[in-house]
Amino acid sequence: EGLPELKKAVASWFERRFGVSLDPDSEILILIGSKEGLSHVNLAFIDKGDGALIPNPAYPPYRRSVILAGGKVVNMPLLRKNGWQPDFGKLRKGDLSKAKLLFLNYPNNPTGALADKEFFEKVVDFAEENELVICHDMAYSEITFDGEKTISILQNPGAKQRTLEFHSFSKTYGMTGWRLGFVAGDSKLLKALRNVEVTVNSGAFHVLQKAAIVALSLPDEAIQKVRQTYQERRDILVKGLKELGWEVESPKGGIFVWAKIPYGYDSKRMAKLLIEKTGIVATPGVGLGSQGEGYLRFSLIVDKERMKEAVERIKTLFF
Repeated sequence: EGLPELKKAVASWFERRFGVSLDPDSEILILIGSKEGLSHVNLAFIDKGDGALIPNPAYPPYRRSVILAGGKVVNMPLLRKNGWQPDFGKLRKGDLSKAKLLFLNYPNNPTGALADKEFFEKVVDFAEENELVICHDMAYSEITFDGEKTISILQNPGAKQRTLEFHSFSKTYGMTGWRLGFVAGDSKLLKALRNVEVTVNSGAFHVLQKAAIVALSLPDEAIQKVRQTYQERRDILVKGLKELGWEVESPKGGIFVWAKIPYGYDSKRMAKLLIEKTGIVATPGVGLGSQGEGYLRFSLIVDKERMKEAVERIKTLFF
């Protein structure tokens, strides 16, 4: 369940960052990475034949874990014309009748879109109307660009009673591979997830939890350096791809660039071409869902010089 001192540190950080008060004992659960919690939440709430609303494209474990739990995936297309947000009005009543969970992710992987207060108000109203538990993946909460700042869905007064919000130490604090995250939300919902967690694992390594307490106490100036690093890489890649004729939006957050492929290639063919001809690895959009076809996802995890080199290598393919 997590060290009491870490849960108190999370509660303190959450109040400073979002203005939301959480009970460390009943409204916070420490996870062996947010991915684990996002996968196990289906075991807590999905019975065979139940549905879960999943963004398309999206982080693959959402979809896979629903299937593993015996549930049915209900796709919610994320379209550029809608600001990469689902259109709840387009979902069929028959699909909603058996749905139990609603998965969301902002800052969004792969599109880099953010969510605002008005959108989250719509989400909460929709979830209440259809008796859904909201599972909000906020792994990239602190990685935003151009002065943007994320909000938590728990800042909505009516959200907590039907929401679980998942956070990760991996992205913001460079703790990828340490496998540590947390989930915050309604105590009854957390109890259901906790019952799964204590059955399938024995908790996160205490030394890592101690390190996370230190991470949460870091001043914003330290996190700003992380944002600046990713923004510089983003700017190099976006500018370079646009000059090569790619249709690219500058992501507002996260660690990816979502690029529309030119030249008539599909995503698998372009990804294969990049690997074979340039040594560049990018994720074919269709691997993140059918709505991702026609796009590639580039990661911003290499330094500025390597990013410039990547642009030059891509240039050799078409010029």
